Amino acid sequence: MFSKISVAGKDKAPLYQFLTDKTVNPKTGGEIPWNFTKYLVDRGGKLLARFDAPVEPGSKELTSAIEEALATK
Repeated sequence: MFSKISVAGKDKAPLYQFLTDKTVNPKTGGEIPWNFTKYLVDRGGKLLARFDAPVEPGSKELTSAIEEALATK
């Protein structure tokens, strides 16, 4: 969890500049359409997946991705 930061526009926080950069992250990049976008990062800091607002935190899609990431050594 972070404090409130800018996720769009000219004052976009560096974290979101990285997360939304389609050149660096072609599978997960792109502007954030709405609040509650979730990112899954592995133990080494590699970005694994992005889940936009309609995906609920307890959804099978998200929990399965987390379980798979945790099972990976």
